[in-house]
Amino acid sequence: MSDSERPDLVAFQELEHLIMALADEMAGWRRRAHEAEARIKAVPATSGRANAAALERENRELKERLEAARLRTKQLLEKLRFLRQQQEKEAHR
Repeated sequence: MSDSERPDLVAFQELEHLIMALADEMAGWRRRAHEAEARIKAVPATSGRANAAALERENRELKERLEAARLRTKQLLEKLRFLRQQQEKEAHR
């Protein structure tokens, strides 16, 4: 059986890909949250309170999504660590 066919390596590579994709997605959400915060600060207090409220809501939603992504990333990293440990055990046999 070659290394490319080993299920643990395949799972490891899939997790690695998912983590990278999730990190990219989180970076986009973080950027959008910062942009929303900047827009809120730029809105004059006398103009469009509804607009500011919409931006605050968007920012809150982005922060919630970012937190959910953090939790998913943590779970994926824990799985990745487990797979690495299993791989190391197999390599030492």
